[in-house]
Amino acid sequence: MSSSNRNRKPVHLAVYDTLADWETGHTTAYLARGGYEIRTVGASLAPVRSVGGLRIQPDVTLDDLRPEDSSLLILPGADLWDTSDDLAPFARKAREFLDADVPVAAICGGTAGLAREGLLDDRAHTSAVSFYLAATGYKGGERYVDTDAVTDGKLVTAGPTEPVAFAREVFGLLGVYEGEVLDAWYRLFHDSDAEAYAVLEAAGQ
Repeated sequence: MSSSNRNRKPVHLAVYDTLADWETGHTTAYLARGGYEIRTVGASLAPVRSVGGLRIQPDVTLDDLRPEDSSLLILPGADLWDTSDDLAPFARKAREFLDADVPVAAICGGTAGLAREGLLDDRAHTSAVSFYLAATGYKGGERYVDTDAVTDGKLVTAGPTEPVAFAREVFGLLGVYEGEVLDAWYRLFHDSDAEAYAVLEAAGQ
């Protein structure tokens, strides 16, 4: 790992019971391969279980997480976003990050949490479907974009069926991959485009 990689601040992945395993795997795996340390952040240090039954031990608590110590906060979807207010503190932490000009990436239910927090009222965004967010009572319906993933400033949003597009937007925002390499990565993992592999191989990826 290069010295520049060692100097990068960690990426923080929010973890909570019922989190959707499949939504952030591409993102965290290739951020790690790109030199970022991935640290999990929970409401406490108590283990949580994903919707697939994986037991995850948080590395740090939400209260101890400071935006200045992070490169990015990722909010995966989870059943709890829609069934209780338990995850609202994670959306409030996202506000702290965005106020500090530190990136946030939310997918699926994480977007609903941001909507309830008012963070999508004035930013272009997407989610599963527009009426899913409309049900939160938020005021940002006119900023909804019907596409796979959206980046507006330091905020990335995506729906639950677009983990690869979600990763693409995060990589572009952080500069992990750019230009034709970013496009090739997306085509390889989204479209199974074998020709894209040659582009990545040539770029040493």
